Amino acid sequence: MTDYTPTKDDKFSFGLWTVGWQGVDVFGGAIRPPLDPVESVHRLAELGAAAVTFHDDDLVPDDATREATLERFTKALAETGMAVEMATTNLFSAPVFKDGGLTANDRTVRRYAIAKVLRNIDLAAELGAKTYVLWGGREGSESGGTKDVQAALARYKEGLDVLCGYVRDKGYDIRFALEPKPNEPRGDILLPTIGHALAFINELEEPDRVGLNPEIGHEEMAGLNFAQGISQALWHDKLFHIDLNGQHGPRFDQDLRFGAGNLRGAFWTVDAMLGAGSGKAYDGYVHFDYKPPRTEDIEGVWETARGCMRNYLILRDKVQAFRADPEVAEALEAARVGELATPTLGEGESLEDLRAEKFDPEALGERGLQFERLDQLAMEHLLGVR
Repeated sequence: MTDYTPTKDDKFSFGLWTVGWQGVDVFGGAIRPPLDPVESVHRLAELGAAAVTFHDDDLVPDDATREATLERFTKALAETGMAVEMATTNLFSAPVFKDGGLTANDRTVRRYAIAKVLRNIDLAAELGAKTYVLWGGREGSESGGTKDVQAALARYKEGLDVLCGYVRDKGYDIRFALEPKPNEPRGDILLPTIGHALAFINELEEPDRVGLNPEIGHEEMAGLNFAQGISQALWHDKLFHIDLNGQHGPRFDQDLRFGAGNLRGAFWTVDAMLGAGSGKAYDGYVHFDYKPPRTEDIEGVWETARGCMRNYLILRDKVQAFRADPEVAEALEAARVGELATPTLGEGESLEDLRAEKFDPEALGERGLQFERLDQLAMEHLLGVR
């Protein structure tokens, strides 16, 4: 039986806020004590993870202990060989951000938000992070009259342009990644999906410096297909980072461990990350952004972290077996999937040549596509019977 034990070569990464989540929800307070980031680093390293990520407040919530905290944290990184691969800023928890950070109506709040981000970018660069994620969980509204959306998007652009210019001027090796989400905590969040974010990036002064950090749960909350979304991001060369978790359809953000929830979606997500046979593959860190349920004690937390990595490795194995299966290759050919890579107009062919061609639409319409056979083969690989 295959050993699905992760190693650092698998490039698995966890946010400090994931394993450190205390089980708080809108109906109940904390059920687990705060988790020391140093303990998180050591335990995740023991499980086979390669890196951690953090919000500024996850790591240094108190300026009075900032220096001592960072000294202990960097020592733990050195002892374990763990990296910091991504960082982000909390612009959503504190009351000051109740109307957002970069798009708050109040100009003073926007200025404070930018200052807070800049300070943490300096720390991210110091710790070696190459990606800086921006999740605008409070950038939005609950009613139309309270937010001038076009002005808000202009301020969003201004904020990104300022941050990009700062990173460029400081010479930091950091790229930004926008994290879309349709709703929660705001009623309607700006840049709600992968497509919205891609369009927004095109309006920036330095679009090459900004990409995406899509999350499974966020796209599936909007009823969208995550594998197709990240495939488009790969096509645009904009999949800078990725958040894996589990979700049961369009409801609240569940943040289940990866593989829980939409298992078929998880299978096709891994397939897309590997290039779906012949496309561009994702080569960054495999980052898990989930919440250990309130039912678990601290040992249960580490079990969920182990489960995220193990499920990814199992699904990767199944996807690779699916793509290597000769019967799958035959089914792909019968379904003409490879033909999609052939240009519709051949080299040197004119529109007049195309219009002169004789077509038989009735025969084409009657021809079966054999997609069900191909999908059944994928199901059998996923179910472990092939």
